[in-house]
Amino acid sequence: MRAVYGFGFAAAVAAGWVALVFNRFIRRRNLMREAWSGVDVQLKRRHDLVPRLVDCVKGYRAHEAGVLERVASARAQAQSAQDFAATGAAENDLARGLRGLLAVAEAYPDLKASESFRGLSGALIEIEDQLQYARRYYNGAVRDYNILVESFPSQLVARLFGFHAEPFFQIESSIEGQAPEVSL
Repeated sequence: MRAVYGFGFAAAVAAGWVALVFNRFIRRRNLMREAWSGVDVQLKRRHDLVPRLVDCVKGYRAHEAGVLERVASARAQAQSAQDFAATGAAENDLARGLRGLLAVAEAYPDLKASESFRGLSGALIEIEDQLQYARRYYNGAVRDYNILVESFPSQLVARLFGFHAEPFFQIESSIEGQAPEVSL
């Protein structure tokens, strides 16, 4: 009879441990989803800014059409990306296109001095900073989740319930590599 009670107690402890670890997985997954929504908001803000930047540059120099078309195409791809890998690749293409667009402004001082362009490029810098913060928060949430998925003994619960490691989100900034503006 003691053996039955002992077995029942051990089974209850094991079931309690599984439930506890399962709930930790759910919490970490929800934190990761919340963090992704922050990244998504910043990506949408960047997507909304692109047409205004393109229009501003288009008004100054029509012969830069290749750059403008690449940016518009990259924006469309980024907005229609369906999965995580496609989003990262499309956002990197968009960032390269935006860097090209900013390089156009460097070539035309009258465009660079334009109040409209300065406001838009300032907004882009702010969005890129916020995107970097959101990406860091997301990657921290992914790190914590992945540690739980890959660590023993929680790894046993992960396999049992189908939890798996998630990729980090790495994208280029559209303002990376820009020479700092210095005015004396």
